[in-house]
Amino acid sequence: MDVTREQAVAFRIGAQGLGRRDAHDAAALLDLGVQHRESSVAVALAARLDGPPAGGVLAWTHRAAPHRHHPADLARWARALRPLSEADAAGRLIWTAEQSAAFGALDAIDRTAQVLSTVATGPMTKGELSTAVSRELPRALQRDCPGCGVWHVFDQLLRLAALPAGLTLDGGRILRALPPDDGWVRPEGPGEVGDVAGLVTAAAGVLGPVSAADLAAWAGTSAGALRPAVEAADLLAVRVDGRRTWVARDRQELLADPPPPPGLRLLPPFDPLLSGRDRALLVPDAGLRRAVWPALGHPGAVLVGTGIVGTWRPRASGTALTLEVTSFDDLPRDLLDEEAERVAAARGLRLRAVGVVDS
Repeated sequence: MDVTREQAVAFRIGAQGLGRRDAHDAAALLDLGVQHRESSVAVALAARLDGPPAGGVLAWTHRAAPHRHHPADLARWARALRPLSEADAAGRLIWTAEQSAAFGALDAIDRTAQVLSTVATGPMTKGELSTAVSRELPRALQRDCPGCGVWHVFDQLLRLAALPAGLTLDGGRILRALPPDDGWVRPEGPGEVGDVAGLVTAAAGVLGPVSAADLAAWAGTSAGALRPAVEAADLLAVRVDGRRTWVARDRQELLADPPPPPGLRLLPPFDPLLSGRDRALLVPDAGLRRAVWPALGHPGAVLVGTGIVGTWRPRASGTALTLEVTSFDDLPRDLLDEEAERVAAARGLRLRAVGVVDS
């Protein structure tokens, strides 16, 4: 199957529910999870839904970052996010060969998860959790932190081990880890290919068409490590302007005839549409990509049709919110103001003003 760049982007927009046609549009995205960073989840959902969905729980999941999920899905994701091999585990931990030789990466995750499940007896900040876990772990799983003046568990290891341990997060301004539910079964050892293939299929359903390398980068591992799951997943090969990519097979009809893109949407930093690693697909111009994804201090993005036509940053003062928009192209002001009101409401604030400057 061959598609154009514009068709691929239109599919991704539709698959992620940005058309806001009905409450079911964003179902696949909500199943995969939405990354949490300050108010980003609320704003991302407001761009897709007329009201926040019921339920939801935060946990360190994809790439060990906090994401919002359906509570009933956590056990499934705990299995699907297991590394498939020792090399896969080392890659996800960002470990050197020397670190892997000192302590096996898979064993490190399992050992830390086991300790977490015993020390997390109530709400704890990450610092409190790290201190408690570090008392029970060998030095091979810790680092000497000059800033703290103590040895403590590697941060990525702590996060990767939290989901297998059944820990969730409370969603407060300072995230606190919550203990596992009674009856939580802690997965151990390498992941099952079928479980990880389910993650690949789900991701390719909302991030596709996506190359195997970009999919692996989104998952926080290497293409080689993820290959068995990609081969087992229910995927359809697609060429986007000649580039080989994959999409979930049950999304073929949507890819062949994607819905019309929305008039305007304000996407928060780390929005799912911005989380793909194939950034040139969404923003072909290299200079504009640097503006949308700077090295530090990511802004939000202004989506019009299938194009990113600007960035935005919030400025809150008390209960009032001002949006500062930098435009790359003409913006429909009425739609911009309408979406700005949704952003303010999602953050529980009153919109004071929307300022627009040209880039």
